[in-house]
Amino acid sequence: QVQLVESGGGSVQTGRSLRLSCVASASASSYCIGWFRQAPGKEREGIAAINTGGPSTYFNDSVKGRFAISQDSAKNTVYLQMNSLQPEDTAMYYCAAKWGCFRWYDGASYKHWGQGTQVTVSS
Repeated sequence: QVQLVESGGGSVQTGRSLRLSCVASASASSYCIGWFRQAPGKEREGIAAINTGGPSTYFNDSVKGRFAISQDSAKNTVYLQMNSLQPEDTAMYYCAAKWGCFRWYDGASYKHWGQGTQVTVSS
């Protein structure tokens, strides 16, 4: 059982940056760690993922070029660097884990979830 804890959310103004962290309770080697977000009244959206056993990363077109995903294996931590934040990025952000990154964007395919961290971007 892998437990995930997100942190790093907050309230920022348009154009600013935040870095979210997702710490796994155990080694997540060869897991797919995905970041998802859900705004009030909207469906959950997969925004980025990383294969912790290899170099592959994946991004939703809505964040490509603004967000980056990386990992620190020694700390069992995956980061989501969010730059040029816009009000439409306001949402609760979650990290999740599963084996393999096939259909990385499909939240229903993930087994383990964190509790979420809120990101609010004001204009």
